[in-house]
Amino acid sequence: MIYLSEPDPKVTVGQDSDVVLPCSLSTEENTEFKLFDWKKVAQKDDGLKEVFLYDGGIHYNNGLDGQSEEFKGRVFHFPDELKYGDASIIIRNTTISDNGVYTCDFPRLQPPQTFYIELVVGSAPKPSITSLKETKDWRLLQCEVQGKPKPEVKWQDSDGNNLPAEKPQVTIKRGLFSITLNTTVTKSDRYRCVAKQEKIRHQVSAEIDVYIHGEILPHSDFICE
Repeated sequence: MIYLSEPDPKVTVGQDSDVVLPCSLSTEENTEFKLFDWKKVAQKDDGLKEVFLYDGGIHYNNGLDGQSEEFKGRVFHFPDELKYGDASIIIRNTTISDNGVYTCDFPRLQPPQTFYIELVVGSAPKPSITSLKETKDWRLLQCEVQGKPKPEVKWQDSDGNNLPAEKPQVTIKRGLFSITLNTTVTKSDRYRCVAKQEKIRHQVSAEIDVYIHGEILPHSDFICE
């Protein structure tokens, strides 16, 4: 009996990146002359979407028909790895619509084998800092971030200490989170708005120099990591 190996059941990646979805036979049996079929579990009960089908050397990129339109020209396998039982694929230029569960199926094995893997595609947040109000004693700063999955947003001083802030304002439009976080600072310093997405292991920030007591500042600096 042949079993599939056990890679991480979830793969995370940022939008517009290339991602490898792993699928290998644990026996490392040659798959050059076998059939394996990658599908995406579609939403709203509209069936399965054809991602990549390989059948003994014939596949969607060399004449085989049936691939879903959204994956055409973006999905490739690894020919040199087939001899080692590797049926992994790479999806290029990922989009938010690529999010979902994928199946790697070997229907002709005895018994047939199927592996499930979840792909999480996130959009990287882009913080934007605005100085809303100021007096000689304080300044009100606003940070706006958009992203998916939902970013965690914090204000920090130059030493990395988290600052007290107002309750974040969160809206969702077409699955994209928009977060606004305000803080009032009373000391001259360089302040940073940090947006972190744990699921895709991504962090980005923006910084602004603030001087209290009426000193005129030069143009604020914005720095992304």
